[in-house]
Amino acid sequence: MSMVNRRGSAAIVGVAESDIGQVAQGMSAVDLMAQGIVRALDDCGLALKDVDGLFGAATQSRMLTLALREYLGIQPKYGDSTYLGGSSFMTHVAHAQAAIEAGLCEVAVITYGSTQRTDGRAATGGREINPYESPYRPFMPSTAYALAASQHMHRYGTRREHLAEIAVAAREWALLNPAAWEKKPLSIEEVLGARMVSYPLTVRDCCLVTDGGGAIVMTSAARARDLRKPPVYVLGCGESYSHHSISNMEDLTVTAARESGAKAYEMAGLGAKDIQVRELYDAFTLTTLLFLEDLGFCAKGEGGGFVADGKLRPGGALPTNTNGGGLSYCHPGMYGLFLLIEAARQVRGECGARQVAACDVALAHGNGGVLSSQSTVILGSAATV
Repeated sequence: MSMVNRRGSAAIVGVAESDIGQVAQGMSAVDLMAQGIVRALDDCGLALKDVDGLFGAATQSRMLTLALREYLGIQPKYGDSTYLGGSSFMTHVAHAQAAIEAGLCEVAVITYGSTQRTDGRAATGGREINPYESPYRPFMPSTAYALAASQHMHRYGTRREHLAEIAVAAREWALLNPAAWEKKPLSIEEVLGARMVSYPLTVRDCCLVTDGGGAIVMTSAARARDLRKPPVYVLGCGESYSHHSISNMEDLTVTAARESGAKAYEMAGLGAKDIQVRELYDAFTLTTLLFLEDLGFCAKGEGGGFVADGKLRPGGALPTNTNGGGLSYCHPGMYGLFLLIEAARQVRGECGARQVAACDVALAHGNGGVLSSQSTVILGSAATV
C-alpha cells in the first residue's frame, strides 16, 4: 500500500495517551480507548462529531470498531480493525492515509487500549495452540525472542552486555519522562543479574506489563493546516510479513523490517541517515538491536558493538526510544501506537527534558507476533514537505 500513497498527503494532528501504568479498578479496554480518543481530539481542536474514520486493534474487543461506534455514539463512514499484533497501528496509518486520499473519510482516529496489568495476561490475550511448538511448552513470546537472541549471539558474537546497554539507555530516557512507569536508575550489572526469564533474556531485557491506551488523529494535509497543533506529515509507510510461528522464521537474525523500512524510505525519498529520532518497538532488548540493523542504521551483525558506546542514550549520537520505550515507559500488550505518539511529539517539539533538538524527521517502527509482522512509518515536520 505504501507505494500507492502520496508522500505528505495526510498528517497526524492529534495524539494522546489514556491513563497508563495501572488504571482504576473497573476500567475496560474500551474505556481507555475512548479516553485516549477524547484527549487526542482535544489536542487538535476537533470533536467526536468530526470523526468519520475509525481504526484500531485490540485483544480484548473482537469487533472493536463496532464497540467504539456504540460507546462513543458516532457513525463513521469508514472503519478498519486490521489485526497484526503490535505493528497494527503503523499499518493503520498507511490504511488511514489511503482512505483519506480516496475520499472514504476525512478525519481518522487510530486507537488502542488494554488492561493487561490489572486483569492479567491470561484474561487479556488469547494464546493460540501451535501443534509444532506448544508440546515443548515454550514461555511465549519470551522464548521465541530468546531463541533469536541466542542465534544472534552465536553467529555474530553479540554479548548479553550489548543487550543490557539497550535496557539501560531506555531507562535513562524514561527518567526524563514523567509518565514513565519505571522511576529508578538501572545499570548494566543490574540487567545481567536480574531474574532469568528465557536465556539469554532476563526480566530487564523484557518489556513491562502495564495497562494503557491512547489515540492519534489523522486528516488530509489541507485540513491539517487549520488545526490547533503543527501537522506531523506522513512521509513514508511500509509493511512486510514473514511468518506466523517462530519455527517458520527463515533466518532468526533477519526480520521483515528490512522490507518494510525499504518501502517507507522509498516513499519518503529518505534514508537511514536522514532520521533524527528512532522509535523502535522494544518488547525485548533484542528487537531494538535487530531493527537498528534491518532499518539500515548499522550493518547486519554489528548491532552489539554499535550500541555499546551509549549512542542510544540521552545526549548520544542516535536518540532512540526517547519516551523510555516498552522496556521502561509502558507496554500494555501491544505497543505500536505509543511509538507513533512519541514520534509525533518529538517532531512537534513537545517533549520537554527528553526533546531531541531540531527534530524534523522521526521513524516509528512496529513489530507484531514473534518478529512476524513489521511496519514502518516516517513522519516529518512542515519543513520536510
